[in-house]
Amino acid sequence: MPKSSFDICVLPGDGIGIDVTAEAVKVLQAVQRRAGSFSLNFASHPSGAICYRDTGDDLPPATVEAARAADAVLLGAMGHPEIRKPDGTELTPQVTLRVILDLYAGVRPCKLYPGVRSPLANAVGIDLVILREQTEGLFASQTGGIVLQDQVATDTLVMTRPGIRRIAEFAFRLAQERTRSAHIKPKVTCVDKANIFKSYAFFRKVFDEVGAGFPTIAREHTYIDAQALYLVQRPQAFDVLVTENMFGDILSDLAAGLIGGMGMAPSGDIGDRHAVFQPAHGTAPDIAGKGIANPIAAILSAGMLLDWLGRRHHHAGLIEAARLVDKAVAAVLAEGKTLPVDQGGTASTSQVGDRIAATVAKC
Repeated sequence: MPKSSFDICVLPGDGIGIDVTAEAVKVLQAVQRRAGSFSLNFASHPSGAICYRDTGDDLPPATVEAARAADAVLLGAMGHPEIRKPDGTELTPQVTLRVILDLYAGVRPCKLYPGVRSPLANAVGIDLVILREQTEGLFASQTGGIVLQDQVATDTLVMTRPGIRRIAEFAFRLAQERTRSAHIKPKVTCVDKANIFKSYAFFRKVFDEVGAGFPTIAREHTYIDAQALYLVQRPQAFDVLVTENMFGDILSDLAAGLIGGMGMAPSGDIGDRHAVFQPAHGTAPDIAGKGIANPIAAILSAGMLLDWLGRRHHHAGLIEAARLVDKAVAAVLAEGKTLPVDQGGTASTSQVGDRIAATVAKC
């Protein structure tokens, strides 16, 4: 029999991370009751900028061990613009956790739900995934940049064959497995700057080598600047986009803007053994605790957590539970009576969570 009890490490973090995580847990509890074929055991642990301010550590060893031991991690958001390290940079324990747990695949689904506002007149049918390689690229220099005599600063972009190969393989497998809108055909787009930089030409070369092993999945190449244009002009033409860390970081925010903003943008940081799921937005300390943050990105991230657990443990009930979360979110948005503030509604953070949880019970 497949495993049926799962330990979830909850890291609410800072700001609205605390607000939206509570609603994601609420929905997970509702879908657990609805499904009845699995149990989720939640345990919260300290981390983030406030934790650093109070203890001197933004990711305590006990929290790291809890994340390592858990079946999956649900994370809110971390950081605060006024709480910084001695070198002036912000605290990013979520990035540190990616390195510790080797979470090389940054999965950023971008799907436009009926009833959600988009700045594009032709927005109907957007359903794509931006896939970031998260252990290399420009982010490899996050603690290794050099400033010389206050005159010159350098950060080094790193690409390795094993790193590119595994993210490319992940991209093609994702294109094989994911559920998408009917009009979208399985395809992986490699986004790079191979016309200028050797590192990106190398990324493209290894991508093509991997793609040759997936003959049923279409593949194409675009340059990063052109891809930014295409996402605005014809986002419906894309399925899975795979790219280096910095490019993916930027494109995923652009794509989030097309589907209703960061409050609608879930994400997963996934490795071969561990995974962390979190909304793609930040901590927004100016609205923390006011009950106006949109919890849907966190709730959709919780749905991704269920799907990942289900596929990892061959548990059909978890995979179906993930679909229930998606259906409930879609139903609430389409109904239009309980919309969050950033979607033109008046519902509070908890009211949105309550409505989605109640809808899960009826799906």
